Amino acid sequence: MLYNAYEMQRSMLASASAMANFGAGLLNNPANPFAYFGGGPMLASALEVFAHASAPRGKPVFGLTHTEIGGKQVAVREEIVARRPFGQLKHFVREGITGGPKLLIVAPMSGHYATLLRGTVERMLPSADIYITDWRDAKQVPLSDGRFDLDDYIDYVIDWLAEIGSAGDPRAHVLAVCQPSVPVYAAVAVMSADQHPHRPLTLSLMGGPIDTREAPTAVNTLATERPHMWFEKNVIATVPMQYPGAGRRVYPGFLQLAGFMTMNLGNHMNSHWELFKHLVKGDDDSADATMAFYDEYRSVCDMTAEFYLQTISVVFQDHSLPLGTMTHRGKLVDPAAITDVGLLAIEGERDDISGLGQTKAALTLATKLPEEHKKYHMAEEVGHYGIFNGSKWRTRIAPVLEEWIATHQG
Repeated sequence: MLYNAYEMQRSMLASASAMANFGAGLLNNPANPFAYFGGGPMLASALEVFAHASAPRGKPVFGLTHTEIGGKQVAVREEIVARRPFGQLKHFVREGITGGPKLLIVAPMSGHYATLLRGTVERMLPSADIYITDWRDAKQVPLSDGRFDLDDYIDYVIDWLAEIGSAGDPRAHVLAVCQPSVPVYAAVAVMSADQHPHRPLTLSLMGGPIDTREAPTAVNTLATERPHMWFEKNVIATVPMQYPGAGRRVYPGFLQLAGFMTMNLGNHMNSHWELFKHLVKGDDDSADATMAFYDEYRSVCDMTAEFYLQTISVVFQDHSLPLGTMTHRGKLVDPAAITDVGLLAIEGERDDISGLGQTKAALTLATKLPEEHKKYHMAEEVGHYGIFNGSKWRTRIAPVLEEWIATHQG
């Protein structure tokens, strides 16, 4: 019933958004006298804000067509190098450029698409050969394609590292942003234990919940103050009939978005008030920047119920990785098996999703990794989103990552 109620509301808002957009266009028409005086500009701006906020959204595109290397413009194209039911491995091919470190960026499977890391990819393109995990919206995956859980996530990462390593350098580099830190860390531990030839040269973790007992945040508290059964009964829904994944049990993306919006409701309301003022003033550049952010932020996708519920248990309630009880396909995940992978932990001082110390814990768990293969970086005055997007990411954090990769590349 939850998903069906949401779909009904979404349809109603889509119609209202279209009408508001039409009204804004009418009021902004140069042939309309009300576009120049009276309340016309204010009403048009209000309608435009509402139309943008209530418009339906699909999967965004990366739209990265070029980069700059050595002072020259280089064309970039996207290539799918591997496909699986719940995701695909995307490669950003830099035309005419060969060599350089291969970097797999593992995007979060936490309600947003991989395009949330557009700024991350764009900044790293000049210095690395970029691959990214492009996760699929669970409501688009037919039931016939089976289930997807944490074990499958780990398998996907291992298989894609092997895919990358099969062409050229056998050992790539990995960057895990936020949610994937735990399963990617586990994947590297499994590969290290097996002496897998395609285990990465470096693993960089950014704002990830390795040990959520350290500096718990509101997200951690929400996941621990209720029993596992509560989540199964209250936030898991069934995909409606109009989608390919009809009948699949999922954690809907719209619930995740509602949670994120509620955490910083005041900031979001202020952003929309500023958007309204920019539109009234005719400051299109500032208005477009705000709209572009929310176009991405509001584009959400569903997660399979089994993956979401396992994440709640393993990462937030049982603390399985730091306590040494996490398993993959029935075998214990042993962080001590990591002995020759450069490990970089990056945290934001103002991160309200993964608190200070949660990601740094990854360095302590790798007990047999030499200290020269470990590095910690705390980004001052940086929140969660700012770790991987924005000016501070581009100028202060990315150089640390690039240096770490370069140090271990040879």
